[in-house]
Amino acid sequence: MSVDSQELNLFRDNVKRFFTQELLPHYPEWEKNSWMPREIWSLMGEQGLLCVDQAEEHGGAGVPFPYSAVVLEEAARLGLGSVATGLSVHSDICAPYIQHIGNAQQQARWLPQLASGACVAAIAMTEPGAGSDLQAMRTTALRQGDHYLLNGSKTFITNGQHAGLVIVAAKTDPQAGAKGISLLLVDTQLAGFSRGRKLEKLGLHAQDTSELFFDQVKVPLDCLLGEEGRGFAYLMQELPRERLAIAVTAVAAAEGVLQETLRYVSERKAFGQAIGQMQNTRFVIAQCATEIACNRAFLDSCVDRYMRAELDVPTAAMIKMSATDLQSRVADACLQLYGGYGYMTEYAVARAFVDARVQRIYGGTNEIMKEVVARSLLGR
Repeated sequence: MSVDSQELNLFRDNVKRFFTQELLPHYPEWEKNSWMPREIWSLMGEQGLLCVDQAEEHGGAGVPFPYSAVVLEEAARLGLGSVATGLSVHSDICAPYIQHIGNAQQQARWLPQLASGACVAAIAMTEPGAGSDLQAMRTTALRQGDHYLLNGSKTFITNGQHAGLVIVAAKTDPQAGAKGISLLLVDTQLAGFSRGRKLEKLGLHAQDTSELFFDQVKVPLDCLLGEEGRGFAYLMQELPRERLAIAVTAVAAAEGVLQETLRYVSERKAFGQAIGQMQNTRFVIAQCATEIACNRAFLDSCVDRYMRAELDVPTAAMIKMSATDLQSRVADACLQLYGGYGYMTEYAVARAFVDARVQRIYGGTNEIMKEVVARSLLGR
């Protein structure tokens, strides 16, 4: 599907205007209170910012992926890291699972709700003892008559407090290793489901990251997503988009913090001149801008590959690793140029610094990304 650049830019302007006017003024308070109001999801749905590349029959706009990327980019570029992360999980991870793997009934039930914001989605893979090693998960979903009996716990779950739907990875055959993992669409209204505490994080304070618990939850058999035992394969199948979305936010966040820093160093004076006139500052800025440009080019190439259904797992790992490393380097370098003010949380650069750190962890740690790339080149 081709992209009309003029229409895409018009969409970008509308997205930026909405975020700037409706979210940005309240964002520091949300970060301070470690909470984003649930109604923001409905408001974003009303504006057509959720699941935009979803089919029109399911409530989306039926546009190509770059439109979804624009939503993430503008949130990240404005420093709305908590918003961008929640959006990414909802629109670019959970919704595509249902679009690509779900049956007609599952799509008709859930996709319109995700597009409107009536339901917030989360995906539950990570457990207290199983992070990047998904095969080590202990959560089970065992068949009993007309339902699965789901037991276990998950942690570090993005959108966990607001979620009305959770895609849960569980072992339907505990003896089969990776081939025993299945995915279930779990309605959070089911008896036995409970939310633990909202986790206190280093950054992304307004994002509701949570523990989730499943105690004898009876999940109807028709809530199985795809085929039983193919959950691990589905996770691998959908990982390229997840990692691409993380890279999209990383590059945009780096661009945003650099733009803010350019303004700051042009105005801030020391020793009788703007610090932007000092050689060290200029060299730091030049280095950051160059690295961003290189990663932007690679990212655009990966987006093109994704649209042609050619983005493979190793390439997605490369861009995720490269872009998130970039984000951390740029945020750190920019914070240094602010001096002591950069360490104050009232400055956006401080939030950019702490928010960047997790990007190298979720979606598969960057150490795992290196292993994925190495295996594609050298084998196991």
